[in-house]
Amino acid sequence: MRIAAIAAGAAGMICGSCLRDNTLAAALIGQGHDVALLPTYTPLRTDEDDVSRDRIFYGAVNVYLEQKTSLFRHTPWLVDRLLNGRGLLEWVSKKSVSVDARDLGELTLSVLRGEDGHQKKELGKLLRWLKDEFKPDIVQLPNAMFLGLAGPIRRELGVPVLCELTGEDIFLDELTDTYREQVVDTLRERAADASGFVATSEYYAEEMSTFLRVSRERIHTVAMGLKLDGHGGDATRPDGPFTVGYLARLCPEKGLHALVEAFRRLRQGSEPGSVRLRVAGYLGERDRAYVDGIKDEVVASGLGDSVDWVGEVDRAQKIEFLRGLHALSVPTTYREPKGLYVLEALANATPVVQPRHGAFPELVGATGGGVLVEPDSPDALARGLRELMDDEARRAELGRRGREIVHARFTDQAMADETLRVFERYVGFKDA
Repeated sequence: MRIAAIAAGAAGMICGSCLRDNTLAAALIGQGHDVALLPTYTPLRTDEDDVSRDRIFYGAVNVYLEQKTSLFRHTPWLVDRLLNGRGLLEWVSKKSVSVDARDLGELTLSVLRGEDGHQKKELGKLLRWLKDEFKPDIVQLPNAMFLGLAGPIRRELGVPVLCELTGEDIFLDELTDTYREQVVDTLRERAADASGFVATSEYYAEEMSTFLRVSRERIHTVAMGLKLDGHGGDATRPDGPFTVGYLARLCPEKGLHALVEAFRRLRQGSEPGSVRLRVAGYLGERDRAYVDGIKDEVVASGLGDSVDWVGEVDRAQKIEFLRGLHALSVPTTYREPKGLYVLEALANATPVVQPRHGAFPELVGATGGGVLVEPDSPDALARGLRELMDDEARRAELGRRGREIVHARFTDQAMADETLRVFERYVGFKDA
């Protein structure tokens, strides 16, 4: 099968969607399928071998300039290609100080309008490449913000177009009210142009069925899967302090502040030196002041000697980090539709303590590898961590069970197989 998988670059950040898209594409390629993983906006960043194509569509510089001035809506494609250079886009990603969705309402709406938006030229480049060079059997969009592409692709290529659903509601919640209403209306209108949708959890499939006003039967659920090379180990941990870990982007949405507060309460009722917190993940400029504030609070509350700020980690460092924990917790303030870090922790026999919302009940229920607590409650989170701290046998059992299930059911090959089953429902007939 020839599969064009469009992916959205995250401006130099390693994000769960990029990791999933790259892992899925690599697994499908390994099974013998011809997959073109096409980055948009910026190059993809992953901690595995990058299988994306060198060419970038909807390059961030061109998209921005076309939004701001009509001149760039008519420049020759040679000029556009220079502005789409990987080196320039990587430099721009590093220099970017904000990807605040509140500033992007106008641009989001324009891209959603497809042929009627200011980025019509970018759409033309993509259509020409798909039609003349790659000739896919099916196309998959990275999220609902690309639904403006679905209708033109189906008309020009005559192939099915599926759309991933990966956390759009979180982005939309940050838009100003005026643009949010327009974007939501346009999303619901453009949703009719997609052949179908793919969600990473049953929770999010239900959520987006209601939000987009599409029938639940049009949304297929494909669980995330990991490339398991290097993941593993047993559930035993060396003697030493009970170590809680955080592995995600360092930002308010992921709940770092809530975990630090829960850890403060956990340490108050513990012997000196008996507990530690280790924090790892990407930190963008937008959230630097937020993290600096937490660090100041950590020092002021006397926790400085108990918290390790690990920073960003590569794949090998990530696995080593997870194996050194007794429990992982990323207490998101929003209803997480993915939660890849839960699977990564469990793949290394590290149990999790997560809020009872979003996809977490599904993940913990399917793997048996963790504890669910009341959301938005540092007290509840501290109690959940205390349960595992005080019961070594239980946390070892949770870790062993989680590792066994993840290695059996949440693999890259399982994700690829299920994705193909979805694709095969569409490929073989031309949908109008």
